Amino acid sequence: MKRLLYAVAALATAAAPITAAAQPRSERAQDRRELHEDRRELHEDRRDAGKYVSPREARELSRDRAEIRRDQRELRYDRRHPDTWRARPEWRGYAGPRSGYWYAPGYGYYRLPPGHAWRRGAYVPRTYRHFYVQDYAYYGLRPPPPGHRWIYADGNFVLMAVATGLIVSVILDAY
Repeated sequence: MKRLLYAVAALATAAAPITAAAQPRSERAQDRRELHEDRRELHEDRRDAGKYVSPREARELSRDRAEIRRDQRELRYDRRHPDTWRARPEWRGYAGPRSGYWYAPGYGYYRLPPGHAWRRGAYVPRTYRHFYVQDYAYYGLRPPPPGHRWIYADGNFVLMAVATGLIVSVILDAY
């Protein structure tokens, strides 16, 4: 009987961190689903309102829009919480840091460019120009201007001119 109690206590002790670690992911997924539903309901409300919107309805729609914006900000990448990236599909192949390599989310591991400095006015090497950031808003990046793209570059975000590879802006150690 004592052995059974000890086994149950050991199992509970070992399983507690696992369940605690798994919980935020499911909560985050639930938050994303709720945000999606809220967006859909707001769209339906706008469509149902038609051409004429009373002042009361306009205030309600405005409040709904503000709530959705707050929810979107909360679901963005947060560097203070290191596990926010785990549920993202582009990080599925990440297996931790590897010596001599860097990870481009959604693209995999790549060898570090020898002696290359990511600085404004320099050029992105041709082999690294296709590592586009798919969801710049998630990382808190501004939308790229026409003809420019955000790329992943050795743990940094680089805003590059697509035609030439000229680096316009760099955010160091961003992910």
